[in-house]
Amino acid sequence: MKVVLLTVGKTNDKNFINSISDYQKRLKFYIPFEIVELPELKNTKSLSEAQQKQLEGDSILAALDAADSVVLLDDKGTDYTSMQFSAFMQRSMASGAKRLVFVVGGPYGFSQAVYDRANSKLSLSRMTFSHQMVRLVFVEQLYRAMTILRGEPYHHE
Repeated sequence: MKVVLLTVGKTNDKNFINSISDYQKRLKFYIPFEIVELPELKNTKSLSEAQQKQLEGDSILAALDAADSVVLLDDKGTDYTSMQFSAFMQRSMASGAKRLVFVVGGPYGFSQAVYDRANSKLSLSRMTFSHQMVRLVFVEQLYRAMTILRGEPYHHE
């Protein structure tokens, strides 16, 4: 199974880029993984919040395949410990899905159509993080989950 992190917008802070890249390199020894960055909307000052969510939602939905298992990274999603997330990943990998797509939305969240398409929602924290921070936290937790599943000493419990 391939794991995809689908994001709206790019990471532009060099510190985040370097750290995310480091975890991407580490992950290649465990699972096929890629980050897909959808372009940010242009000229959003003339758009309402609902219009922005709708347009971003259309872009997100267009990037998904019908057979994808889709997990929204959403503050109202399920809270997992790192051990529970590794168990979630194990179940997902055993499910037979070809792609497991984790989605980071835009600044206003997701359109209803994206919520309707999702198979589940995952919360990385009840706190709010910048979109760049979410990407880093996610790739680190994905790497941690893979090391837990392999019984490697990265995670201490």
